[in-house]
Order: sequence, then C-alpha cells, then structure tokens
Amino acid sequence: MAFPTGPSRRPRRTRPLAALPAVVLLAAAGLSACADPGATAAGTSTGGAQTTAARNGVVYNTSPDQQRLRAEKDAALAAKVPELIGKDGKLTIATTAGSIPLSFHATDDKTPIGSELDIAQLVADKLGLELDVQVTSWENWPLKTQSGDFEAVFSNVGVNKDRVKLFDFASYRAAFMGFEAKKSASYDIKGADDISGLKVSVGSGTNQEKILLAWNKELESKGKAPATLQYYSSDADTILALSSGRTDLNIAPYPSTVYRENTRDDLKVVGKVNAGWPSETLVAATTLRGNGFAPVITEALNSAIDDGSYAKVLERWGLSEEALPESKTITEESFAAAQATASAVPSGKAS
Repeated sequence: MAFPTGPSRRPRRTRPLAALPAVVLLAAAGLSACADPGATAAGTSTGGAQTTAARNGVVYNTSPDQQRLRAEKDAALAAKVPELIGKDGKLTIATTAGSIPLSFHATDDKTPIGSELDIAQLVADKLGLELDVQVTSWENWPLKTQSGDFEAVFSNVGVNKDRVKLFDFASYRAAFMGFEAKKSASYDIKGADDISGLKVSVGSGTNQEKILLAWNKELESKGKAPATLQYYSSDADTILALSSGRTDLNIAPYPSTVYRENTRDDLKVVGKVNAGWPSETLVAATTLRGNGFAPVITEALNSAIDDGSYAKVLERWGLSEEALPESKTITEESFAAAQATASAVPSGKAS
C-alpha cells in the first residue's frame, strides 16, 4: 500500500466519510475502536478546580487546568525524530476523548484530558516537541494517520494482527476490558458461558464487540442462548441503560469500569478479559508503518519509565496496575514475539 510522503500535513480538513469507498470504510472500522464513544467528565468544585474523589484513593482532576507532569528534553532522542515529523516543532497526535479516565473532555466540555494525553505529553517533552492534540472519531484515526494528518495516536489503541499491517507501535500499557453491572448483581464473568442469555451493551466495531461475537458463536455451538448485544450512541446512554436495568452488563475498557466502580454507588466490576482475547495484546502509541517514528517513541517512553514520570502519570489516574516495565516497538515482523510478551503481563485484580 502506498502512503503519502509529501512534506505538508496541513491544513487538517477532514474529507467526509461518505466520499470514501465502502471497502475503505470497512477496513477502517476493523482497525479502529477499543473504547466507548462519548464519555464526558463530571466533578465537584474544590478550591477552584473540578475534582472527583474516588473510593480507591485517587482524586481525579477533571478540570481544563491539568498541570500535567512534564519532562526535560533529551537532545539525543530529539535528534532521532524523523525530519518530516519534527520540522514543524510539533508532535501532532490523535485521541478520541471518549473514555474516562483515558481520554475524555474536561468539565468545560471541550478540553481533551486523561492519562493518554499525559503520556503523550511526556513523549513530546522528551523529543523537544510541542504537543498538538487533535480529537477525532474512532473511525477516522486509521485513515488520517495514513494520510499524514496524525503523526501518532494515543487513544487506548490495542495492537492486533490487522493493525500491524498498516501501523507500527510503541507499547505503554496493559490492555484489558472490564464487565460492569449493577452493584446488586451476582455475575462473575470469566467466559462465554457466563453471558448466556444476558443483555450486554457494547460499542459497535470495537475489540470488545469482537470478543462478544466470538463468545456468542461459542454459545450457539453448545446449544446455549447467546447474549443479546445492545448498542447506544453515547457513553451516557450506555450507563443509563445499565443503571436502570435495561441491560445486564456493559463491556468497556477496564480503566473506565474501575473509574465508575470507584466514583459511583450503583455499579461494580464483575469481570475482566484481555482486549486481545483469545490472544494477548498491549495498548500502544500508533504510527504509520515504516516511517521510523515508533522506535523513537519507544525510547522516549523508556526514558519516562526510567525517570519515574511514567509511573506518576499512571498513579495520577489510578492505572498503576496496568504499568509496563518496558516499552517495546511492535511491527508486523515482531508481532508474534510481542504477543508472547503481553502474555507475561500480570492481569491484576478487578477492583
């Protein structure tokens, strides 16, 4: 597949999806989506800043004023940034702002914040670049990364066999999905048998939908009732359906389910599954295949791991149990070995 190599990536005008061939849209849908769309933040005022105090001890800052952790420029790393990417002095990243606490809108409903942006900030700082955050949809990030509009994607993207054909990756977090239910529920979700006959909400075209469809196929092969999959247009509608009893379960990125369990009184986590089921996967910064940028991001991430700033970011957002000891570059050629590495990452507890 040929990729644009021209020097200019601006202006960023998005071509209407309707103008793209159907086959391209289908391919994009398969490459995107690990999370729920449409999440927004809600907090309480404390000393002029909006915060949410959670039962897990984390105080989430959901205001536009993030006071992010910053890192010092590493001149040696900055010199390795590909010329086409570094010439404007910016690291232009895509994020979907669709999943608390990973990437979502602050209480002003317009500023993207979250752990994904904090990690991207550390990388930009290490490379001596200004962080330029562009909010996009799940459907758009693959196409716009290929076109050069985005130089990297930081948005809970899990590595899989389809994506490595088009993109290179720099891993930075374990990748799990969580099942959540009303606090009064007695579910313990570990596999297909546990969702038989239940109503489960899921995002269309996501990795979690892929898991549920496979589990339903397994149930049908056993002569058991499949789960009924239900789709909603926003995170708010999804959670309202769950809390009101119109659905039995919701499957979403594990950090989001833990956030809700610790900031609400009516929901709890009732199961956890690797996002790459039946294989293992990792969350990674996503770059255009073969452009040489992923290894540089990997080095920047490892520098942040070594100086402790990476751990502080994850602790800030209650994600310490998904920390990786080391970032690795994952390409189509190294994908099998990367899966073996992911299998060695502890799964943690659903708490």
